[in-house]
Amino acid sequence: MAGYFKLSVANGGPAMYRQLTMEDRESLSQMRARACSLAEIARKLRRHRSTIGRELSRNGGPRGGYSAVTAQRRCEQRRRQARRPRKLDNRPLRRIVCRHLREYWSPDQIAGWLKVMHPREASQHVSHQTIYAWIDRGQQRGERWERYLRLRGRPPKHCRKHDPQAPPPSITGRPVVINHRRRYGDWEGDTLVGTHHRGGLVSLVERKSGYTLLARVERLQAESVNDQACRRLRGLPRSLRRSVTFDNGPEFSSYEKLAKRLRIDVYFAEPYCAWQRGTNENTNGLVRQFLPKGSDLARTPDAKISRVEQRLNNRPRKRLGYRTPAEVFQQRRRVALGT
Repeated sequence: MAGYFKLSVANGGPAMYRQLTMEDRESLSQMRARACSLAEIARKLRRHRSTIGRELSRNGGPRGGYSAVTAQRRCEQRRRQARRPRKLDNRPLRRIVCRHLREYWSPDQIAGWLKVMHPREASQHVSHQTIYAWIDRGQQRGERWERYLRLRGRPPKHCRKHDPQAPPPSITGRPVVINHRRRYGDWEGDTLVGTHHRGGLVSLVERKSGYTLLARVERLQAESVNDQACRRLRGLPRSLRRSVTFDNGPEFSSYEKLAKRLRIDVYFAEPYCAWQRGTNENTNGLVRQFLPKGSDLARTPDAKISRVEQRLNNRPRKRLGYRTPAEVFQQRRRVALGT
């Protein structure tokens, strides 16, 4: 190998490729001023003659002059111009990403929605990994985009035991068509507890579309919870309120009145089996992003709760082909009403 290196250099060829440095250019400038030949310069710098020739033609001055400082500056400028721009250096695309981050869309939802909205415009596509990387770089710039991301790692919520003297209809008797999400109109329900257990929210989620309904209650008592659940479901077509599966808690003990007033089938998940209402549990986690534990839900303005509901229903979902729950549910509602 050592012999090959010497032979290579002696013939004016390099032993390995490496770019010219500022020191190389200074030496080149001095030898050029002394009218050294290309072959002599190449041997001295251990470069190929063609490398020296290209350097002089690309970075040399008029009339054969050559300045090391000017040549280095031109080289660095070309490197900056040749550097592949980052995807989110595109301002219009970055504005779209920022707007939806402020609406609490996840990077995956943003990336999927862009592909659906612009299927043939690759310039409008960006991966969720790119968005996450951009958010991480933003922290170094003093930006705080991570605050719009959902918090992870929260412990699961355990179901509460129901009154053993009044055993509710069990989820084990629920039809298979509900379990497999083959139709619209099957809901899951639960409550979110406010500070000091003074009040909370009733959350209802349609299993197939993920469409969410929220209602505030000042007291987590069976009558109040039942009334609010009835109020939110009553305005829907019969085909969009077929059944509801509740958490196993005492606040749903008035389920018989709900079933009678709405002519809806009611089921209850088994104790300590939150996964049987997975859609509802996941939605409650999303709600807590905006109304964290410790919030006084009994006094939270209805307008704020309505905004949270709208945010959840207008975020695209991967399982819906990046359509929003509002799009899917309202389309089905129009079909049900024949409009």
